[in-house]
Amino acid sequence: EVQLVESGGDLVQPGGSLRLSCAASGFTFASTSMTWVRQAPGKGLEWVSAINGVYGNRVHADSVKGRFTISRDNAKNTLYLQLNSLKVEDTAMYYCAKGWMSFGPRGQGTQVTVSS
Repeated sequence: EVQLVESGGDLVQPGGSLRLSCAASGFTFASTSMTWVRQAPGKGLEWVSAINGVYGNRVHADSVKGRFTISRDNAKNTLYLQLNSLKVEDTAMYYCAKGWMSFGPRGQGTQVTVSS
């Protein structure tokens, strides 16, 4: 059974930083591409960043390019998202999802709120 558990979300001021984590189990994590997606209040799901399972290639949405970085530790079956220079519009529930630029299956999410 695929299990994805996100953590690390918090309330942070504009310009601040956070690191989100996603603990994965139930599948071969090291060879699986993974994606971070988010959903802002009242809006649909938006993919944020993706990382290839075999080659480690990364892509980021234009809205976060240069500010967010996706990474993974295959020894720990963990996916990360480093969020820097946070903006109010980054406020959302963040989910990790199995697959390349995929919306699911995903975890229960972790809330990131950017506010002064």
